[in-house]
Amino acid sequence: MSTKVYIAGLGVISAIGNNVAEHLAAFKNEQAGMGEITHFQSIHKGVLPVAEVKQTNQELAAKTGMPADASRTTLLSLVAAREALDDAAIPDLSTLRTGFVSANSVGGMDKSEDFFVEFLADNNKGKLKNIFDHECGSMTETVAAQLGLTGFMTTVSTACSSSANAIFFAARLIKNGLLDVVVAGGTDALTKFTLNGFNTLMILDKNFCKPFDQNREGLNLGEGAGYVVLVSDRVADTLQKELYAELSGYCNANDAYHQTASSPDGTGSYMAMQGALKKAGLQPRDISYINLHGTGTANNDSAEGTAIKRLFQEPYPPMSSTKSFTGHTLGASGGIEAVFSALAAKHGLIYPNLRFQTQMEELPFTPETSFREDQDTHHVMSNSFGFGGNCTSLIFSKIAR
Repeated sequence: MSTKVYIAGLGVISAIGNNVAEHLAAFKNEQAGMGEITHFQSIHKGVLPVAEVKQTNQELAAKTGMPADASRTTLLSLVAAREALDDAAIPDLSTLRTGFVSANSVGGMDKSEDFFVEFLADNNKGKLKNIFDHECGSMTETVAAQLGLTGFMTTVSTACSSSANAIFFAARLIKNGLLDVVVAGGTDALTKFTLNGFNTLMILDKNFCKPFDQNREGLNLGEGAGYVVLVSDRVADTLQKELYAELSGYCNANDAYHQTASSPDGTGSYMAMQGALKKAGLQPRDISYINLHGTGTANNDSAEGTAIKRLFQEPYPPMSSTKSFTGHTLGASGGIEAVFSALAAKHGLIYPNLRFQTQMEELPFTPETSFREDQDTHHVMSNSFGFGGNCTSLIFSKIAR
């Protein structure tokens, strides 16, 4: 059994970059990724901004070596997961017990939508292969095969906490001596169904989102993928490269308050953060930075903020929502923000909360508004809170070894 679990590799793609280096540059330059819809047809084009990855399916396919008709969800997953595995540079991977734990919420829905456009116009038309990979697990199987990680694979789909739960589960597999190395995280692509569904909930901002602002008006949907490579302490001792962080704490809690809303008093958020601290053997005062779930909706930010106010004390740790850069990438958000949090722990980074202007009336703290380096970030908390009250917090700790 492994006593500790370490982060050895990182990979990410989103609206602000195609790899880890480009994301760090975007944060330093305070460059958000929101803009007009370009990759699919929608009645909301020109009205609702989204945070699209700045590559077409054809470009992503060429980059990955996958067929051009592969689901966008799969293509995004493979880009980020391959970067993470290459970054980890683990020798003799074939001699180790490896796994791939991947999350998403839309599966191959982008291709299914292509099918139904033709089918609804003429039910003798439509390419059936476009709905072959509709279900979420298909993405995982395809990418695992491409990476050669077929020893163990599974898919997690718990809404916006999906890829945080994938990382959480991967850590448990290593801690319990079942695997040595796991690539874990998640992916999601923008689809008409998702955009229309969130618009029906009336929680989309027609301008660029402003999380944790008193005058916030909703979220911007985004897409992307983020993965980390988790390794046991035994594997960590064999690596020649520097590790990013230790995954020291994690907890999932479900307050089951509502299908699409957080409990007003942040019960699930509070339990997840408190549980992660307990797992890590830390006190609230030990947290150096919080990567907020921070979607920009009235309900989410109020619930998360209330839970933080209840758990933490003055002086509150620095905190911000990186969704002000990437938009809300749904099932991918926990993985993408795990990458950001591991980088923050290793390099002492604090990310800015873009477009923040007015403090929320019910909260005694405000998010950070500027990018900072060389900070004392020994323990970084990353929050991912999903529909149905499914809440997960992860803690990434600086390595002292």
